Amino acid sequence: MTQTDIGEPRGDPAFRDLARRLTMALRLGAPPIAIRFATGDAGASPFGVASPPPNEAGRTGAVPAGCVFWMKATDRTFATNAADHANCSVGSLTHGWLEIDEAARRDDVAAVLEAGWVTEAAISTLPRVRRRPEAIVYGPLADALLEPDVVLVRMDGLGLMALHGAVRDLRLEGRPQCHIVALAKEDGVVAASFGCALSRARTGMPPEQMTCAIPGSRLSDVVDHLEATTALDRRMANYAANDARRFGDGGESPRGRSPAGAT
Repeated sequence: MTQTDIGEPRGDPAFRDLARRLTMALRLGAPPIAIRFATGDAGASPFGVASPPPNEAGRTGAVPAGCVFWMKATDRTFATNAADHANCSVGSLTHGWLEIDEAARRDDVAAVLEAGWVTEAAISTLPRVRRRPEAIVYGPLADALLEPDVVLVRMDGLGLMALHGAVRDLRLEGRPQCHIVALAKEDGVVAASFGCALSRARTGMPPEQMTCAIPGSRLSDVVDHLEATTALDRRMANYAANDARRFGDGGESPRGRSPAGAT
């Protein structure tokens, strides 16, 4: 079955429910997205956007980097191929489209190495998808018909606090941001990233947002633990807010929201 049109969620009821619960537990400002690495029929329409003219080195793609698909996939499901991802060689490496020796010859990899943003050793040891996909399918988790390999969320510091309490083996990662997808898919770990300068510039992701990649096979368990953790956090936050009233500030956070949704 193909998922293409924007409209009411039509995914598996289990994924719709998990999307709802995950959004509530982490207070997400953007819907969680499902990422599936397809080795056969993608089961979704192509992304369908033409690439701009290539740069002097011949590099282009449908979007500036694969992480941009995270932003595009909040309201529709689509399939992408290697050419769609090709403008970012680091992302193409982590997602299984390129081998290390090929990525190392690309001009954008040369630029980050020359700047000292990453080292050759870091590039060579980056987590990456081990089997080259035929397509990568992105779309809202609520619309998913098949179990995704990875569920990606964009969350704030409060969400990261909750995840840290709920997931004992949570990995906290830095740059490049995209490698958390490979960690979740290949190693089965829940991996969060503080983000990276390249990805933030290309996606326009707000400064307060971070990302987390959850293995699809662990999603239900992670959501269960998140709900238990956030309920306990609310209890502790209410205790602290009530205690703080003695000091005249009402226990409110600087932005007017009590931690963990205290009431």
